[in-house]
Parts: sequence; structure tokens; C-alpha cells
Amino acid sequence: MGEQLRARGVHPKVLEFCSAELVQSNYFHAVFEAMKSIKSRINDMAKIDGDGASLVDDAFGLTKGPVIAINELRNQTDEGEQKGFANLLKGLFGMVRNPLAHNAKVEWQMSEQDALDILTTLSLVHRKLDNAKLRNIP
Repeated sequence: MGEQLRARGVHPKVLEFCSAELVQSNYFHAVFEAMKSIKSRINDMAKIDGDGASLVDDAFGLTKGPVIAINELRNQTDEGEQKGFANLLKGLFGMVRNPLAHNAKVEWQMSEQDALDILTTLSLVHRKLDNAKLRNIP
């Protein structure tokens, strides 16, 4: 699977967090560890403790001004993209990270195809964060 991810140009942060699990073809834990890379990166960038939806709300400005902006926030289109990105993150936490954190591996199957798609989506998130700007640092 590592070769497939490299062929897709998956962000190095994704691979950094889940390489050991990929070597073992442990897709459940590979995705779980890669999701932690998103939380860790947002915590580090925004200097905010938190997790899941509340972290996203605080970091991307859904509760007050954003600490992390993925664009210039100059107009309604930019603001829509920012909100959409935040909603994507909240969806990833709710749909992927939470079930992995609260269910046993035998209760929540993770296929290779699903793992590839999720890890590729997490790569997109990291690339957006690579180009993000910090604002309103607490």
C-alpha cells in the first residue's frame, strides 16, 4: 500500500504517522494514526489544546475569528471555502477518528480501498495546512 500512496503523492506527514501500520497492512490503525497527524498539526499550528469538532471550530473560526486561514478570507467565496474545509475536518473526526477510537478493530472493518481513500483525503488536508496562514494567535 505504501507504493500506492507514494504514487498518489500522499503528504509526508501522513506517512510519518502511519508507516509502521502500513508495513503490517494494518489499515484500521494506519488510518487511526494518520488522523492523529491532523489533530497534532492543528494543535501545534493554532497553539490550541483541544480535539475533534471543538478544536476545528476554535482553530478555523467557526466560533470566533480564525486562528488558521486556508486562504485570504477576502470575500464570500474565500469564507465559504474556509467553512467547507472546517466542515470536512469535522466530518473526518466524526466519520473516521471517532469510530476508530471507540470501536474495537474487529467491530469496524477497514478495507484497503477505504484506507487509501481516507489517507489520500488526509493528504489533501495537510497540503491545505502547508499553505495556511496563521492569524489571531492566542
